[in-house]
Amino acid sequence: MTAASTPELESDRQNLIALIKAEAVFHGDFTLSSGKKATYYVDMRKLTLDHRAAPAIGRIMLDLVRGVDGIVAVGGLTLGADPIANAVMHESARTPEPLDAFVVRKEPKDHGRGRQVEGADVAGKRVVVLEDTSTTGQSALKAVEALRREGAEPIAVAVIVDRKTGAQAAVEAEGLQWLAAIDLDDLGLAPQ
Repeated sequence: MTAASTPELESDRQNLIALIKAEAVFHGDFTLSSGKKATYYVDMRKLTLDHRAAPAIGRIMLDLVRGVDGIVAVGGLTLGADPIANAVMHESARTPEPLDAFVVRKEPKDHGRGRQVEGADVAGKRVVVLEDTSTTGQSALKAVEALRREGAEPIAVAVIVDRKTGAQAAVEAEGLQWLAAIDLDDLGLAPQ
């Protein structure tokens, strides 16, 4: 379990945990993007795109990544990371050290400039990859691979909810730091 750095942020975190439990955890038979089967699904897009949760997500995730030295931008694989990156960027704009955001397409565009990474110029820059939740870490690592091709230096992967199903080990095996704001213990769920 991770705690936020201030009582105000921890209050945000506890309120977000309550919202996740009430509105974003679904029980049943699910197939995750990794192909794994699960008896519950944590649908964070329901909250990353919700006006009640997005500002807190921005503050919580900004707090989480602030300890990563020298980063200038956050983002990840579209679609899951997009609202998180925007929330962090907007929240950081209120600070002396604002962060930019980027979006990593699943594939490079086949027209225009043919880019796979849009938004902030990441070449030669330290960045953090964001995800709403991760099972195997493969979506985050796909973003890391694209960022490295663009000349960026991904330092860490930060997730809102750690499913505790191997993503951390996969990310750390690539030499990246793993950061999670909330885990299954916080949600009263067992790993599957």
